[in-house]
Amino acid sequence: MKAIHMIAITLLIVGGLNWLLVGLFQWDVGVLFGGQAAMISKIIYVLVGLSAIWEIFTHKSNCKMCSSSAMPKQM
Repeated sequence: MKAIHMIAITLLIVGGLNWLLVGLFQWDVGVLFGGQAAMISKIIYVLVGLSAIWEIFTHKSNCKMCSSSAMPKQM
């Protein structure tokens, strides 16, 4: 599970940086792979989206800060 988590985080970072580049410079990293219509770009976009969904459902169990054992006890 840790390997999937690391892959998902890496893809989310790539996706986030891509959105930063689009927002600041109107430049999409997908251009390097033949543009948004290219099959490889579509695969990358789908993988980034699936990574986000994966992290939504598994983040708490993978994150040391969010796990119940790391949270301070409330009185």
